[in-house]
Amino acid sequence: MTEPRTTGSEPAGRGELAGRDELAGRDELAGKVALVVGAGCVGEGMGNGRATALTFAREGATVVCADIDLASARETVRLIREEGGAAEAVELDVTEEAQVRAVVGAVVDAHGHLDVLDNNVGIGAVGGVTDLDEADWDRVLAVNLKGAFLTMKHVIPHMVEQGGGSIVNISSVTGIRWSGVPYASYYASKAGLNHLTRMTAREWARRRVRVNAVLPGLMKTPMVATAMLADAYDSPDIEAMWAKRDAQVPMGHMGTPWDVAEAALFLAGDRSKYVTGIELVVDGGVALGFA
Repeated sequence: MTEPRTTGSEPAGRGELAGRDELAGRDELAGKVALVVGAGCVGEGMGNGRATALTFAREGATVVCADIDLASARETVRLIREEGGAAEAVELDVTEEAQVRAVVGAVVDAHGHLDVLDNNVGIGAVGGVTDLDEADWDRVLAVNLKGAFLTMKHVIPHMVEQGGGSIVNISSVTGIRWSGVPYASYYASKAGLNHLTRMTAREWARRRVRVNAVLPGLMKTPMVATAMLADAYDSPDIEAMWAKRDAQVPMGHMGTPWDVAEAALFLAGDRSKYVTGIELVVDGGVALGFA
């Protein structure tokens, strides 16, 4: 995949809206309807979900931007529409099955089909097993793992009925290795998501429903900036934390949300039509060993 012009060391802000103009116009998702769950952004700027929603729209998809923060989802829609894309915003708490069922049903009723599901919701809580609050453990597992279970549960029957579809679960490299920060609930939720992805892919392969995972490494996103990780990194300020995270990556810098979006696009579209059950690591070499 061709990289955007922006580099991993640059902030993931609005300046990146033009970051992949040279990649636009491929129409890889033309005529498809995509539900991007977690299409808003924690804080200002460009998160993985927002970048993915924009990328899908640039490739011709009608994008349903779902997020627990409706205002943030609407901002993503505004950005898409400014570029001439088709998008709509819906409020969704992925831990509530009734809401998931209603949103999926509404998408199918409105558009007649649902071709791509991108599960981009994720939260974290710093803490190992001896010092993590039970409530934090429950919340992280509910959002990161139960949420994907519920969206897949209600999307897959529609995909089967229409003859197939693609599901992309945004997991994490922390689902397969230590990240340098005690993050027990996050690790467990992402490891569970990886295996849930594999087993669901196997179960539905003959019905032409593909299920794959993207495993981002250390990314520079607003969510990380607002997650109070500076304390976990023993850094005096956010810039010092960014520098430490850059140094952990064999390539020398963190990734951007566009790196995640491009991986999701590959798995969502027909270029990956013979690919299911994989864990696509997007991490600049982090999984090869932390510095």
